[in-house]
Amino acid sequence: MNVSHAVEQRVSIRRFKPEAPSADLVRDILERASRAPSGGNLQPWRVFALTGEPLARLKELIAAEPPQEEPEYAIYPPNLWEPFRTRRFQNAEDLYATIGIAREHKAERLQQMGRNAEFFGAPVGIFVCIDRGLGPPQWADLGIYMQTVMLLAVERGLDTCPQEYWANRSKPVSAFLKLPPELMLFAGIALGWRDETAPINRLRARRDPFESWGEMIGF
Repeated sequence: MNVSHAVEQRVSIRRFKPEAPSADLVRDILERASRAPSGGNLQPWRVFALTGEPLARLKELIAAEPPQEEPEYAIYPPNLWEPFRTRRFQNAEDLYATIGIAREHKAERLQQMGRNAEFFGAPVGIFVCIDRGLGPPQWADLGIYMQTVMLLAVERGLDTCPQEYWANRSKPVSAFLKLPPELMLFAGIALGWRDETAPINRLRARRDPFESWGEMIGF
């Protein structure tokens, strides 16, 4: 498999099979991903991978916890403007259409959103953290690291879903992982094999054409 194929094949999966990949395979993916670019070679990522009984305990803890009052950071700016608002809205409509949940069925939509806290049934849950003293350039490094993890997963026949949702559950997760105060939970990644029978996994997010966001200058 080449990189172009991995990029084309990667999609966010929201229903997984229960079978877990081996510890060696998961570690190999996470370790190889550390070759991702990092400004000044700071390598700001701190990564925790959970499966089995520890992951089950975490899910039970999250289910019993009341909603967190304030997220770790704002996942979206308030009063999102165009074209970002329409893109987000359209993606949500496309997602819920795959499982037949209409816009007015808010309780069902919230229930589906809550499956984030279960890693969508994935057998492996990954948390990516960063030192609170670091800034936007290092946050970009984390995104590059996560993308590298996801492309390596595709190469190995695995599927993923990146989840900034965990900013809404950072306190109980941080306590569970015994994170020191200086470490901030940035995001999660669900990892495993997709359930091919799940309609929600048919979603392929739209992308705007190059002409709407790119320019070629001097070519």
